[in-house]
Amino acid sequence: MINKFLIVFFLISGSAISQQLSIKTAFLEKWKNSKEYLVKLAQEMPEERFGFKPTEREMEFKEQLLHIRQNMLWLSTTYFSEEKFDKKSLESNIPEKKTEIIAELSKAFDKVYDRINGINEKDLEIEVEFFAGPKSKLQILNLLQDHVTHHRGQLIVYLNLNDIKPPRYVGW
Repeated sequence: MINKFLIVFFLISGSAISQQLSIKTAFLEKWKNSKEYLVKLAQEMPEERFGFKPTEREMEFKEQLLHIRQNMLWLSTTYFSEEKFDKKSLESNIPEKKTEIIAELSKAFDKVYDRINGINEKDLEIEVEFFAGPKSKLQILNLLQDHVTHHRGQLIVYLNLNDIKPPRYVGW
């Protein structure tokens, strides 16, 4: 009886562990937290400081947010959907107000989440053409997160330079 119980326990827990360790599941969990953290960062900066940039060669705070949004939409549309990315339409409808920028950023995060949630994990092995040479869709998925993290780090510096304490980090 104990042996049967142990076998059933290990089968159930092994299945649960394999679901937790799925690349897609891990990405989606991290993506949700990445959204939450970036939105909190954006909310901390007063609207009158959204034009702040530490040097002439840097993007403004709001430009960083819009750049993150555009990159997310470009990568997710181009590599994880059948749609064609319309950069001109995106650039002709640039939000200006803090609330609009945060809302559009949030929608972009949700769109990426939905697209990745809808893919077959096996498709992450597919190699695609990329401006930096052929890449797997898994590499594009990693780039999505890495790009957000890169610019979010810059935004933390922007907040600190304005004597604003960044929100507590939201990790996994």
